[in-house]
Amino acid sequence: MSIQIQIDIGIHKGEQIRFLVPETIDVLEIVPAGKMITDSDKLSFVYLIDGEDSYGQVHFPQVVWPLMVEVLKSETDPQLVQGEKSVVLTDFIEELTMLIFNIEGNNNYGEGFSTAVEQAFEEVLQGTK
Repeated sequence: MSIQIQIDIGIHKGEQIRFLVPETIDVLEIVPAGKMITDSDKLSFVYLIDGEDSYGQVHFPQVVWPLMVEVLKSETDPQLVQGEKSVVLTDFIEELTMLIFNIEGNNNYGEGFSTAVEQAFEEVLQGTK
């Protein structure tokens, strides 16, 4: 069975960024795979997850990219949260960092996606030059 989760909101809790998961998904059944890909057609980063009998994807559309910048600056992997339950997205920072630097100036992802990523993550991209 495939699980699809779209993240539309996140919050700060101290230095931790917490992305809120809809009530229809049991966050404790999510097993982070530690891998991230992109969906350039939907302008989204996609974190891969596993489950006991399933696999899935957590989609991070543009609306939460500012929080993803904050994750990179905090150097703390974010959490998926549902009420009092949470799971840390392992290797999120490493995977996202690799992707944004690979996307920069690379129109193989599509010009629209590349431009959107370069603009949204400009602070991170410029901070290492």
